[in-house]
Amino acid sequence: RHTDKPQFRTEDIYGMVDFIMQYPGVDAARIGSLGICGGGGYTLKASQSDKRIKAVATLSMFNSGQVRRNGFQNSGINTIQERLQQAANARAQERAGGKIKVDARIETGGKPIYSGVANITDEEIAKTPTDLYREGYEYYYRTHAHPASTFLYTTSSLMDLMTWDATDQIELINQPLLMMAGSKADTKYMTDEAFAKATGAKTQELFVIDGGTHIQTYWKAEYVAQAVNKLTDFFGKHLK
Repeated sequence: RHTDKPQFRTEDIYGMVDFIMQYPGVDAARIGSLGICGGGGYTLKASQSDKRIKAVATLSMFNSGQVRRNGFQNSGINTIQERLQQAANARAQERAGGKIKVDARIETGGKPIYSGVANITDEEIAKTPTDLYREGYEYYYRTHAHPASTFLYTTSSLMDLMTWDATDQIELINQPLLMMAGSKADTKYMTDEAFAKATGAKTQELFVIDGGTHIQTYWKAEYVAQAVNKLTDFFGKHLK
């Protein structure tokens, strides 16, 4: 549980296309993709090779590999090798089956060592300095919490995550591409970087949602409306 390997997520998208193509009434020549947050990064990766996808869109794209490797807003570049060593050590500990201390909140016996946040107090949320994580904790742990979802992932997963990047070979995307992000999103730099590298796209559109932060583009009506209207226009134009 909580193993986070990029190739699994990309395969999930291939599988979604497999299923949709067989669904009664679906026109297999008019399949588009929309990826939100981390799903946006994996959608970019899947669309590089899966040409059954005829138009590609992302909202508030989060490049999971880049952030796990470099840290959010490139804050962890100086500790990359140290964290890769920790990931390798965690895998060794998993295989050894010994008692592992994960952090101050979790202790497991013979189970994988985890990274991430298991739980968080309101005070800790309020003190979180970045919009992405502060609003993300509020969204995923409070207002839109799911009982089966956590922020945890196995530390050994970093062996795969830190060597993966949504923008590697992004020039292979030759479908129409729409990328959307909030003007106030502290993650917007990831959309900007990916968009600049997607030089092979048939058409490119960068749509900025005025006033929106990363998390607000998920749920705040005025920002959702901007995104939906743009998506309706984009897919209507390219999936005729």
